[in-house]
Amino acid sequence: MKIVLVGAGEVGFNVAATLSEEGHDVNVVEQDEERATKAEDELNVRVVRGNGARPQVLYEAGIRDGCDVDFLVACANRDEVNILACWIGKRAGVKRVIARARGLEFTDSPVWAQDLGIDMMISPERSVAREILELLSVSTAVHTAELLGGRAAIYAFRVAPGSPLTDLSLKEFRMANPGLIAIVVYVERPEEGSVVPNGDTVLREGDLCYVVSYREQVWKLEKLFQLRASRPLRRVFIVGGGKLGFQVAHGLEMNYRDVDVRLIDRDKAHCERLASELRNVLVLNGDGADEALLSQEGIADADGYVCATDSDEVNLIYGALAKSMGAHKSVAVVRRKLYMDRSGCIPIDAVVDPNEAMTAVILRYIRYPGSSKALSIIEKIDAEMLEIVMPEGHALLDVPLAQLKVPKGVLLALVGRKKKVFVPDGSTCLKDGDHVILFASTTQMRLAAEIFG
Repeated sequence: MKIVLVGAGEVGFNVAATLSEEGHDVNVVEQDEERATKAEDELNVRVVRGNGARPQVLYEAGIRDGCDVDFLVACANRDEVNILACWIGKRAGVKRVIARARGLEFTDSPVWAQDLGIDMMISPERSVAREILELLSVSTAVHTAELLGGRAAIYAFRVAPGSPLTDLSLKEFRMANPGLIAIVVYVERPEEGSVVPNGDTVLREGDLCYVVSYREQVWKLEKLFQLRASRPLRRVFIVGGGKLGFQVAHGLEMNYRDVDVRLIDRDKAHCERLASELRNVLVLNGDGADEALLSQEGIADADGYVCATDSDEVNLIYGALAKSMGAHKSVAVVRRKLYMDRSGCIPIDAVVDPNEAMTAVILRYIRYPGSSKALSIIEKIDAEMLEIVMPEGHALLDVPLAQLKVPKGVLLALVGRKKKVFVPDGSTCLKDGDHVILFASTTQMRLAAEIFG
């Protein structure tokens, strides 16, 4: 495919790197000389220097009347540049255009995108905020992402010492817990190599298991993997009142009404505005690493501490400090891949990456632009989850799964049928309108999507 990317920042660079490695014809538009040179030196792409909102610059990148460009992805740091670039691209005949939007008002409703002819307007703050809320409420999970509109989710749990799952095969796990709607879709063993498991895979102490589960049953998984369940949230600290910090505070305010939420920000005027918008959140003007302030506000009794400033370094250090002062779970927002890869060296419980979330959404839309809904790309394990709605008259309907030629390593994790969610087995027959959650490696997912698509 022919793809034009506007913006070679962290998101644009990673998207360009992945797409060029997959063999696509990629042109990158970047105004900043340092970023342009980095893309030119390190990626197999063509770089056009200039402002991506200017027609003549886009013309040089291949965006012109009657062009055969398949995708225009605008992920520069300014919303106006992205929106205008997509508007110009659509008028020139680009098949699909995607715009990054930092301002949440652009994604509050689909009207903006529809009126401008933009196929997808993306702002990751809401989805990342939901991930943080789930990490806080399921305190033993180290990763999580929602599925089926929130009815189900994928959780990463480590097999704790003494867990009844130790030395148990996944087939035995299913037999021992017949009422549990859950399936282990990936097992991470750094010393031996990670695998997409089958029924004969035996779990070991220390395994990091990615489990797809019905959300209301996650407490059962916690007891099986970690021998304990999450305690109810009572007090949560949030440092940084930007878009993401605000979304986390708002989510706690709306969905966890008995939680004592304390948001800390250094900017006094910003605090005053936040206090006027968040009715049930205590907004504090101060430093999130001020030991006296944290102690006074009860950090030792905090169930969660979320650091969501614009600095990765601050978020990691502050998160470790809060953990040392007694916070039950610390979550740091980290945007640079370098720090994500080394987060295990720092004593914090979980890290989330808005840039990775943005990159994943863009790549999913480019890879699966049809009616399928891609849910999650777990970058560190090179795996994807895909939600497919089975269309009427599909050849795979009413055929037992055991008779389907599903490639090895592709798992049918969950099926959503009307209000019911269940783990399918070999005798399950798919029906018209079923929501099927597929799990596979990135390369295998494309084959699976063709089979089920």
